[in-house]
Amino acid sequence: MENSKQETWNTPNNPIPIFKVDPVVVLILSFLTCGLYLIYWNLKAADVLNAVAGREVISQPIAIFAGCCYPINAYFFYLAGKDGLPEVNKRAGLPVKDDSVLLLVLGLLFPMIAAMIVQSEINKLYS
Repeated sequence: MENSKQETWNTPNNPIPIFKVDPVVVLILSFLTCGLYLIYWNLKAADVLNAVAGREVISQPIAIFAGCCYPINAYFFYLAGKDGLPEVNKRAGLPVKDDSVLLLVLGLLFPMIAAMIVQSEINKLYS
């Protein structure tokens, strides 16, 4: 573990980092920092999605470059919708759905809105 003080939501085999942020805060901080907050958010969201899936769904380089490059940003949200969020819904006991196309389109046009949707789904793990 990189930091022993990091909060985790413990399951028998897999600690899941706690990253519960109000989706509106994601939008506000993204605007206030001219999108720089999304680089941090991508890293934290990728950590959660990887932990929930139990494998690397989104690599660290993709998470970092997604904040700077739109084609990679769309790919980040596609991976989140295709492989990450279905595992989140399964873990939260909700019906599994594939939002990859929606998130791909929003990732190209409105990445902050896509981030709000993904954060909303991640927050369901902690309720």
